Amino acid sequence: MSYILVLYYSRNGSTRNLACKIAQGVEQMGLEARLRTVPEVTTKTTSVAAPVPDSGDPYVTLDELENCQALALGSPTRFGNMASAMKHFWDGTSALWLAGALSGKPACVFTSTGSLHGGQESTLLTMMIPLLHHGMLLMGTPYSVPELNSTDSGGTPYGPSHQAGMQGDNKLTRAEQAICLAQGKRLAEVAAKLGV
Repeated sequence: MSYILVLYYSRNGSTRNLACKIAQGVEQMGLEARLRTVPEVTTKTTSVAAPVPDSGDPYVTLDELENCQALALGSPTRFGNMASAMKHFWDGTSALWLAGALSGKPACVFTSTGSLHGGQESTLLTMMIPLLHHGMLLMGTPYSVPELNSTDSGGTPYGPSHQAGMQGDNKLTRAEQAICLAQGKRLAEVAAKLGV
């Protein structure tokens, strides 16, 4: 069975909220959205993550990544870059890269930041780099999505985003939700047309 992988890392839930809205857009197009996350990494080298998280979405496997029809990739911003947990995951995908397993599959990216100018666009761009190396087909959010022109919070042509606030307590705005839904629908539509 084909599915679209919505892979994210989230510490306070804001990036997961974006992931859920993107997944909702995918499912509105009649395709399965599979929500997955990655384990946290720390500076403590003696700590090992449990193979299954205590709660929330399961950790992604390389098989799930390889077998997805399309990918939506999300991470909070860490100094204008993707979080180390997500970078660590992608650093372990060399076998898929060598096999060309992701080449030709559509993908999009999304992020959440503490402040409005906290590096949303640079984070989205850094998440695109490993996807380009894997040969994936990147999709942004087109300006035909009306909320992209009117948002005063998150949302970029590079992909959906959210301004979570310094305490992570800002809810998704209507515009941010609409942008996520549109991105999920667009990803599903392209994946279905490509038939990968």
